[in-house]
Amino acid sequence: MILRYTIRLLTIAGFTLATSHAYAQMFPGYQNSHFAGIHGISSNPAAAAGTRYKWDVNIIGLDVKAGNTYVKAAKSSLFAPPEKFVRDEDYFLDTGATYKQYAWGSVDIMMPSVLYSINTESSVAFSWRVRAMGNGGGIETSTANLLAENFPDNPKYFNRNIDEKYGVGAAHAWNEFGFTYARTIRNDISGRWKGGATLKFLSGFGAGYGAQRNSALRLINNRFADVEGEVFFGYNQELDDADDGWQNAVGLFKNPGVALDLGLIYEWRPDNDGFGSRYDDESAWNPDSDDFKARLGISITDIGGISYTKSESSRDLALDNKNFPIDALRKVRGESLSQYLNRVGTYFQEVPSKDKFYMNLPTALNLMADYNINDRFFVSANASIALNSFTKDDHKTYALTQLQITPRYDINMFGAYLPLQVNRFGQADAGVVLRAGPLVIGSASIFSNLMRQKINHADAFVALRLIPIHFNKGGGGWFGKKARPGIDCPPMP
Repeated sequence: MILRYTIRLLTIAGFTLATSHAYAQMFPGYQNSHFAGIHGISSNPAAAAGTRYKWDVNIIGLDVKAGNTYVKAAKSSLFAPPEKFVRDEDYFLDTGATYKQYAWGSVDIMMPSVLYSINTESSVAFSWRVRAMGNGGGIETSTANLLAENFPDNPKYFNRNIDEKYGVGAAHAWNEFGFTYARTIRNDISGRWKGGATLKFLSGFGAGYGAQRNSALRLINNRFADVEGEVFFGYNQELDDADDGWQNAVGLFKNPGVALDLGLIYEWRPDNDGFGSRYDDESAWNPDSDDFKARLGISITDIGGISYTKSESSRDLALDNKNFPIDALRKVRGESLSQYLNRVGTYFQEVPSKDKFYMNLPTALNLMADYNINDRFFVSANASIALNSFTKDDHKTYALTQLQITPRYDINMFGAYLPLQVNRFGQADAGVVLRAGPLVIGSASIFSNLMRQKINHADAFVALRLIPIHFNKGGGGWFGKKARPGIDCPPMP
């Protein structure tokens, strides 16, 4: 099927293993902590306001996710890969499913970034991220089975109609410089409102997409097929130069674009007496930042995208061929990608299209609730909802809609987090995140994957930060807060 070969375009940038709904949030389970600092602004820029840090620096961070709904791999085969993977032994297909199939992959690298508190109410931050992600799927299980079960040599699919209303795959890699401003916008006796925005300047490395609409395939035998429908595929022109060296395709200031994150947080402070913090903690820039009983947050992230000039090999095609030779779609040895696509384009009627395409970022709505149990134990809940996962636009990456609940233990130099999450495909996971001084490491799926014999998704992240360290005279320091023996009332006149 033509779809099989257009989807292969997703590998042209070489930046993901598989594609589908990409996660929008970095560091799941940890990003909502009041100790997250610079790491919290990726999901809500308002988190930078009223932070407990005078400054907070990320040295390097890496977040990697991948998975799918169709193929499961034996865990033993992943850790000790055989020379040849055998179906129903090393991997297993969900051939009996009645729902559509998807796959996903993303890499998010947080480069050196810094948050600075101007005062106890307002902060600024600079963040530098290199991101690569993809989205794809939406195809019927019958189509996935056709392509996965020894296509085109499987006689059980001969003279059967395979109809596919819509299937799409897209991949995108880009650089991102973010400038954040956040401040307390209202502070009264019972609560505090914080707002923030991140303006992001983008430069695109590579983008590709492949989609089909209202297509149908009928295998006559393993050599010929009847095909019909519409196919669209394209990628940016810089990738044609990648064969001569990736430095010709990658640049920090090529393919510019802009994006925006907006966030709002409300902190409920029922014990606020109007006289500042209840704690005397010289190790914190702003100990009053922790005096909330509950928090609610809302943000919209990744509003925007990048415009690319299409490669001359990009095509929009109308399929209407009887007895089409399947071997004609095979890539010839020594044939470059552009040569292959140009040749395939001659077999079908080309539909006029624009010479540019706009790749949308994975715009998402993020909701957060956080409850302070006793100043050390907390429980938070957050939801990430994709806002551009519609089928009318083929040029996009989009977030995975999911819900996560995280009990956590948080003190100055240590934190332990237990994220529990479920996504829109019903995949449920449990993981663990540990924060020890400057190091953060975790996975939102490690516990659940340790219990499984077959795996179809996984994630992991690590970050190293540089945070200011102060020590109180007489002890305490980072490792605890000292409650004041009384309330610091203003002096009487």
